Amino acid sequence: MAFVAQNLANVAPFLALSVGIAAYAGATGADGLIARAFTGSPAMMIFVAALVGGLSPFCSCGVIPLIAALLAMGVPLSAVMAFWLASPVMDPSMFVLTAGVLGIEFAIGKAIAAVSLGIFGGFVVHTLSSSGALSDPLRDGVGNGGCGGAKVRTVRPVVWKFWSDDERVSKFWREGIKTTLFLAKWLTLAFILESLMLAWLPADLVASLLGGSGIAPIGIATLVGVPAYLNGYAALPLVGGLMGQGMAPGAGMAFLVAGGVSSLPAAIAVWALVKREVFFLYLGLALAGSFVIGVLFQLWTAL
Repeated sequence: MAFVAQNLANVAPFLALSVGIAAYAGATGADGLIARAFTGSPAMMIFVAALVGGLSPFCSCGVIPLIAALLAMGVPLSAVMAFWLASPVMDPSMFVLTAGVLGIEFAIGKAIAAVSLGIFGGFVVHTLSSSGALSDPLRDGVGNGGCGGAKVRTVRPVVWKFWSDDERVSKFWREGIKTTLFLAKWLTLAFILESLMLAWLPADLVASLLGGSGIAPIGIATLVGVPAYLNGYAALPLVGGLMGQGMAPGAGMAFLVAGGVSSLPAAIAVWALVKREVFFLYLGLALAGSFVIGVLFQLWTAL
């Protein structure tokens, strides 16, 4: 209970900011402007979304309200997936902390990995979507591309000072409360599961699995990174200690990237948000991309 309360308190400011931005966008009508930022050439959208995701300060949970709004408004899943995959891997504060704990080379590699993973996932989804698949990614009741798509196609006036309009104020509070309850429910469950994992998964077992060199530890680190990942900041000292004991740099990179994208809070929130096929595609892209990134980083550090 203490673990859950502490983690909810830690993530509350970031979630409050995300929920506030999403509710403000809905109340002012600026959500249409956000969606139109993800319009244009599919390839350009994917590149821009991956770059913005790699530089944004959103964590894997804090980005969920924005993702839900974009998907509900009919923004292509390829661009959203690019943003979604890149966003939790790196942000400005994470870059500074990674450079301090693991070195500037590791920080630069992780930043490149975030953008590359987003681009990779975006183009895979774009290829699948071109064949007619993944046309309706959201779960029933979460939203759809119908009326939301109209916001993208139809230019409507944006009322930035919405508090003078009672209807818009009501919408602000309605959207904010709805999103907060949605996230609080799933994050509480996620942190309960994480607390049980920390209690029953010995740290020395993780160290023994991730030790050694070659491709095998990178593959193991990719798989272990999903359930054993704590959070972006707590994982850095762990990886630093493991690398000091002989863990390959590629395995450390794969662990951080895979765990960051598919951590328990993020995965549970994604499961609640999108249909099963999109969820498993998201996990597959995260695991495959993280493994390839780990191998490439291992080759880079060996040069």
